[in-house]
Amino acid sequence: MKYISTRGDKKEVTGSQAIIQGLADDRGLFVPKEIPKFSFSLESLIGKSYKDVAVLVLKEFLTDFTDEEIEACASAAYDEKFDTPEIAPLVRIPQGGNLGDVYFLELYHGKTAAFKDMALSILPHLLMTALAKEGVDKKIAILTATSGDTGKAALEGFADVKGTEIFVFYPKDGVSEIQRRQMITQTGANVHVFGIDGNFDDAQTAVKDVFNDVSLGERLASEGVLLSSANSINIGRLVPQVAYYVKAYVDILASGVLDEGEHINVCVPTGNFGNILAAYYAQQMGLPIEKLICASNENKVLTDFINTGVYDARREFFITSSPSMDILISSNLERLLYHLSGGDTSEVASLMKSLDESRYYDVSGTAIREGLSGFYGGCSDMPLTHIRLKDLFEKEDYLVDTHTAVAYSVHADYVQNVVDFDYNKTVIASTASAYKFAGSVAAAIGLPDFDNDFDYLSALNAWTGVPVPLGLVGLDRKPLLHDESIEKSAIKETIERILLK
Repeated sequence: MKYISTRGDKKEVTGSQAIIQGLADDRGLFVPKEIPKFSFSLESLIGKSYKDVAVLVLKEFLTDFTDEEIEACASAAYDEKFDTPEIAPLVRIPQGGNLGDVYFLELYHGKTAAFKDMALSILPHLLMTALAKEGVDKKIAILTATSGDTGKAALEGFADVKGTEIFVFYPKDGVSEIQRRQMITQTGANVHVFGIDGNFDDAQTAVKDVFNDVSLGERLASEGVLLSSANSINIGRLVPQVAYYVKAYVDILASGVLDEGEHINVCVPTGNFGNILAAYYAQQMGLPIEKLICASNENKVLTDFINTGVYDARREFFITSSPSMDILISSNLERLLYHLSGGDTSEVASLMKSLDESRYYDVSGTAIREGLSGFYGGCSDMPLTHIRLKDLFEKEDYLVDTHTAVAYSVHADYVQNVVDFDYNKTVIASTASAYKFAGSVAAAIGLPDFDNDFDYLSALNAWTGVPVPLGLVGLDRKPLLHDESIEKSAIKETIERILLK
């Protein structure tokens, strides 16, 4: 399996090389030359553990890794750090009538209580294995822009990993207090965390600019430092996410309510597009997914793109109760453009140039526009999201976070208002514990006002009886180790100052 850039760089690299490099030389993202097909039947996976399924999926993508190397990486990642026996459990909510049941795929049982743990538990092991395979004897600086959850998961994965430095940049006014505390209390001699005065898009753009600064790259290399990423722009972050959609399908299959080959839908709360792109990859590999439902909040640039073919980030930016989705530039969408265009790298490069220069592009009348028919784009604003979050809790005694509630709300619109013929069972990606956004969740279900998120956390626990994730217990009492803010324009200078000191 070889990987190439979405933008036309002809150099082919191995999986190891793509993981180490993170971003292609021409600023494109690495994609597999061909998305592999499953070399196994889905029925044969019944009874296998999450780790076993992940190993089989990774083998399809990382063919330069030995079986033993992939097994070792998966064993180190998918172990007792998860707080449930089933690493990614499914919770079934019957819909009644002719509607297909909804299955919440709980992806938040790792150390940081968010779905990013599923891939960032294994990425450090994949990266260190790749470095050894390639004979790279340099320090790796991991640069990460985060809208809240990737940052903590990356910090947890790379803290004190020998031969690495980890940098995380987050919007200081665009994350929940619990998300912020998770990051700024992170221990580790190699950890660097900074709030910035912009939003996630500003942080992501600045980090990409650092990757593409040739002069800086050369100076760092002369000092024995290479740059890489823990964001889902890194193919090593993306492909492990495919595994949990496969496992979810197999678990439904094992329950006896689904026949092999019968289709499901997948609904994902989406900001940077990586999580739903992993579902698309699973579909292309042979997982029977009929409709990919892309759920947005008020920052509905993806909804509009799917419905019109026009990507227009020239719009008001909203700060919402689902901050990890407060994004207007969705990096992983570039990979989908590549695949839907039939691998037309010149078209992708032109679209990305337009996005960089004018924050706009239009795919009307192209193969890309036609390919978007496999997706449904919907959005849910905060009032409606909170109503449906409360309704789910009161009727089903099931508590979700605000991001998952966006997906649940969009799915409800899809089945109630859009179609009258789609009775597929639907997997909704439940991307975070409700406690990561305790204030917003508490307000949605009708709890009184409290002074801060940690008071809300206690109140939410007392009211619902849902256990607080272990990683959040006592978080407000941990020492603040990285409570530093910088201007967004100072990101490059900050990285240089630390790495070239």
